[in-house]
Amino acid sequence: MSSADEIMKEVPGLIRVFKDGRIQKFRLPILVPAGVDPSSGVNSKDVVFSPENNIFARLYIPKTTTPNHKLPLVIFFHGGGFIIESAASSNYHNFLSLVVAESNVVVVSVDYRLAPEFPLPVAYEDSWEAIKWVAQHVNGNGPDPWLNEYADLQNIFLAGDSAGGNISHHMAIRIGSDILEGLRFRGAILLHPYFWGKERVGNESDSIEAEVIGILDDLWSLVHPGGSGSDDPLINPGMDPKIAGMGCSKILVCVGGNDFLRERNWYYKQVLEKSGWKGELEVVEDEGEGHVFFLINPSSLNACTLRTRICTFINHN
Repeated sequence: MSSADEIMKEVPGLIRVFKDGRIQKFRLPILVPAGVDPSSGVNSKDVVFSPENNIFARLYIPKTTTPNHKLPLVIFFHGGGFIIESAASSNYHNFLSLVVAESNVVVVSVDYRLAPEFPLPVAYEDSWEAIKWVAQHVNGNGPDPWLNEYADLQNIFLAGDSAGGNISHHMAIRIGSDILEGLRFRGAILLHPYFWGKERVGNESDSIEAEVIGILDDLWSLVHPGGSGSDDPLINPGMDPKIAGMGCSKILVCVGGNDFLRERNWYYKQVLEKSGWKGELEVVEDEGEGHVFFLINPSSLNACTLRTRICTFINHN
């Protein structure tokens, strides 16, 4: 093996970084075009919200829309460990088409630049840029006609899975301090959010193999090499003094019973309740289900139940 082929860092099954700087990513997503979904009639399109960095969002509207009847807006952030996935991924496209059809909402599914090519906090900065782009539509004369005509900017929800759940959490904190005039954020939906920490919580020591713990430590150090390790406030909410300033009044956390992040997700409940945040928190566990099962098997009973839970959370104000 030549020195160029020497592996500097590897997260098994996800990414391999070579000594010469080359990066090999695994489990790359299947990308699908936007357009009308044949099964639901949901329509989607891609819009560039950051021309300087060429970053897009995929917008979704239900089959039936009327300009005078505004719909709740969901700003969604995809998962993938900050390393893989895309707003154009088939998994997310199919999932969000179902959410839009069943919940009767408008969705802005945000793409963001990925690590390690663009280490954190780039993903957070891109996500905030997308929210600021949405804010350009407050007076009904923003750059995108769908948001001008159909989105209720007084009824916005942040949502995301895994790494996207982490992003949603941090965007909820940011809207609590960086006020965007004309936008009202009602809640945040964290689906199997990616949080971590140095100290084990709950039953992590028994439920997660030491090898997996090492992988999760390595993953975070790879995506955020400039941070303070696994207790950085970006990955460990218990270390974040800003958490009490969450800028929405209710949060839904969905937990997988067999998810390697299960204990960490329940720990998030403890942290939020102790923080002094005054909102309403709901944590629901799907027994026997693994990480982001609702993407992998969207037609399963538990996946359908999870989407119904999302619908109820959004439409029950």
